[in-house]
Amino acid sequence: MTTHHQKPRRFRSQDWFDNPDHIDMTALYLERFMNYGITAEELRSGRPIIGIAQSGSDISPCNRIHLELARRVRDGIRDAGGIPMEFPLHPIFENCRRPTAAIDRNLSYLGLVEILHGYPIDAVVLTTGCDKTTPAQIMAASTVDIPAIVLSGGPMLDGWMDGELVGSGAAIWKGRRQLSAGLIDNEKFLDIAAASAPSAGHCNTMGTASTMNAMAEALGMSLTGCSAIPAPYRERGQMAYETGRRIVGMAHEDLRPSAILTRDAFLDAIVVNAAIGGSTNAQPHIMAMARHAGVELHSDDWMKHGYDVPLLLNMQPAGKYLGERFHRAGGVPAIMWELQKAGKLRADRITASGRSMAQNLEGRESNDREVIYRFEAPLRERAGFLVLKGNLFDFAIMKTSVISDSFRARYLNTPGSEGIFECVAAVFDGSDDYHARINDPALGIDENTILVIRGAGPVGWPGSAEVVNMQPPDALLRRGITTLPTLGDGRQSGTSDSPSILNASPESAVGGGLAYLRTGDRIRIDLNSGRCDMLVDDEELSRRKAEGLPAVPPSQTPWQEIYRSTVGQLESGACMELAVKYQGVANVLPRHNH
Repeated sequence: MTTHHQKPRRFRSQDWFDNPDHIDMTALYLERFMNYGITAEELRSGRPIIGIAQSGSDISPCNRIHLELARRVRDGIRDAGGIPMEFPLHPIFENCRRPTAAIDRNLSYLGLVEILHGYPIDAVVLTTGCDKTTPAQIMAASTVDIPAIVLSGGPMLDGWMDGELVGSGAAIWKGRRQLSAGLIDNEKFLDIAAASAPSAGHCNTMGTASTMNAMAEALGMSLTGCSAIPAPYRERGQMAYETGRRIVGMAHEDLRPSAILTRDAFLDAIVVNAAIGGSTNAQPHIMAMARHAGVELHSDDWMKHGYDVPLLLNMQPAGKYLGERFHRAGGVPAIMWELQKAGKLRADRITASGRSMAQNLEGRESNDREVIYRFEAPLRERAGFLVLKGNLFDFAIMKTSVISDSFRARYLNTPGSEGIFECVAAVFDGSDDYHARINDPALGIDENTILVIRGAGPVGWPGSAEVVNMQPPDALLRRGITTLPTLGDGRQSGTSDSPSILNASPESAVGGGLAYLRTGDRIRIDLNSGRCDMLVDDEELSRRKAEGLPAVPPSQTPWQEIYRSTVGQLESGACMELAVKYQGVANVLPRHNH
């Protein structure tokens, strides 16, 4: 690790606690902190004040482990000579937050920016876990730009039922199809769901939670090996302690997100995401983190740098295994070791450890080749996101690593037209409409139907909902047809095994092409050229545009209205557009309050 500066640096907290020019303000700031037993000597010692951004709570069960881990973080901070100060974050719980947890990413981001900017904090430990808790905190750390390090909470232990691995999220989608097909009853469905969540921690599949914590590690924002350690393992507490120690060193070195979160770091994250079969939600979150870091990423970077990367990780939903086995196989560093050896990384870049990523990866080769495949003999070739465009949208992605053999055989292997298919659209306005009508025989849904959902984007929902992974009607499920092509302007769960076309931008609510699609229209999808078009002539399209946009539900809270009025599209990260211009705000201290 990098050695501390020879000359002690003056920390921003000293403007609060050790400011001879404003002794009256110093007294005011010190006075109330001392009411719980901390001493003026500690606060005036010139030691860094280290914030612990606490994301754990009873209504954030995926992150609740941090209530315990924070104690070990505190130990590490104290042992390294820092002073810990723990504070709460706005909770984000993917499974339970209605109308969608997506609206809370930007709200949690806002709150953390204000805390880090307005309080005497010199550096911060970001406690991450559930999907959006990771990008929200990294976005905020970039905006403020004080030294920051990510401590992941870790996945749950592997779930088991009837002698088989049961992965969180993935088991729900599979069980939902089995229930609709009449293969299981309600009680069995609930038993499967319970079996998939056997311990503290976030999703044990390579869903969005595991993906985004892997992205934090790939970016260099956490210590090497942090992301995949299961929450209950002893190594998780040890990692918390080492993270606490390290953030004190980062404070002395003034090693900030702006030094770590470079374009090279984000391109490496795109590469790693493909190699692990990462969630489609990584696309808007990586774009959002990059924009708040002032890094220019382009929509075509997903194809240029990520599409040709092979799938190396055999983990659900793209593979077989779950989080415990991934950790024991070497976790993210073992994946990155393969990628670096193949010349796919830009590893001579600084990381939170104070060392380069290349140094972090030394000796990290996996010894479990059932879980982590060699680059030259991968689980699947070309596993990155396929970027599509056409008259339905300017941008959408398709996760190619979850295209099953049966889906490929039915839609993508027509002799002479491989990779090209046409389907008839069945269009739904939101998930209530989908659930109400999916089994309506009048729709005539069969193997040649593409299920389309709109009104599910950032403005329309609001927040962009995980509703695109729609399952076929019960009648088709009973015939063994478990997947139809699906398309939408929302997202889907990162634990889903559906090769959907999603994150379509612009969304229907702001005039994207999906707004003018009608049930019965034919859609042509050409994966070779990256095109997705409705086969409707210009005259008919003009007539439909004159009819206006589909209705969207009214905002139900003040934040929903604010969110809708400030948010951009999924292609560009669904950021608060007014916020991305604020970078490095800690460089200028806020005004005194009296």
